[in-house]
Amino acid sequence: MEAMFYVVPALMIAMAVRALVRVIGRAREVRAAWNGGLTAEARCLRTYTTTSGGGETSVSTTLHHVYEFTTRGGRAVRFEESNGPGTVVEGDVVTVHYAAERPERATAQAPAPGRLVAESGCLLAFLGVFIAGCVAFMVSAHLMFSAADGFLP
Repeated sequence: MEAMFYVVPALMIAMAVRALVRVIGRAREVRAAWNGGLTAEARCLRTYTTTSGGGETSVSTTLHHVYEFTTRGGRAVRFEESNGPGTVVEGDVVTVHYAAERPERATAQAPAPGRLVAESGCLLAFLGVFIAGCVAFMVSAHLMFSAADGFLP
C-alpha cells in the first residue's frame, strides 16, 4: 500500500519531465528557425482540429495547419504546426521561417523571441513547481510512514 505513495508521484514526475523536454525542444526548434535567416512563401494545404478531454474533464481543442513550401535549393517541404492562428485557412499563403539544415522544422509563427521566452518560461516554472510538489508529497509520505513504524510495538 505504501508503494502507491511513491509510484504514483514518480509517474507524475516522469510525465512532467517529458513535458519539460518537449517544451524546451519545441522552443529550440522555433528559435533555430527564426535565427536560420531563411524565409519562404508557404501554402496552407489543410487545417484540422483535435480535441482532448471530455467526460468529467474539460475539453481542449488544438488547431493544426499543414503547410508546404519550396526551399531556396528547390526542395519541396511539407510540415505541420499546431496552435497556429485561426485566421489562416486552406489555400492561404503565409511566410515561413526555417534553417537551411532543417527545413522540415520550419515555423509559420512570426518572430517574437520575448513571447517565446515568456511562454516557455511560464510552462517550465509551472512544471517545476508541480515536480517540487510531487517530491514534497513523497518526502512527507516517507516521513509519515517512518514515524508510524517507530510507534508500532
